[in-house]
Amino acid sequence: MPNPLTDQQRQAIEEAILSEQKIQAIKLYREATSAGLAESKDAVEKLEREMREQHPENFGPKPARTGCAGVILLFIAAALVIVGMLRFGW
Repeated sequence: MPNPLTDQQRQAIEEAILSEQKIQAIKLYREATSAGLAESKDAVEKLEREMREQHPENFGPKPARTGCAGVILLFIAAALVIVGMLRFGW
C-alpha cells in the first residue's frame, strides 16, 4: 500500500497536472508514495479527473499548436510573394 501524500506533495503534483506535465506528476507521486508506475499513473489520472470536476475553469481548451508546419507554410508564402514581386516588377 502506498504512503499517504502530504499537503505539500499533493500541491506539487496538482501544480504539475495544471502545467500539463503529467509525466512529472507521476514521477512526483511515485517518489512520494513508493507506488509502482501503473498505480502512480492511475492515481494521477484520478486526481486530474477530480480536479477537472471540481475546478473546470482551471482546464480551458488547449491552444492550437501549429508547430513546424505553420512556420514552413509562412516561409513558403513569403517566398512566393517575393518571387511574384521580382517576376512581375511590383
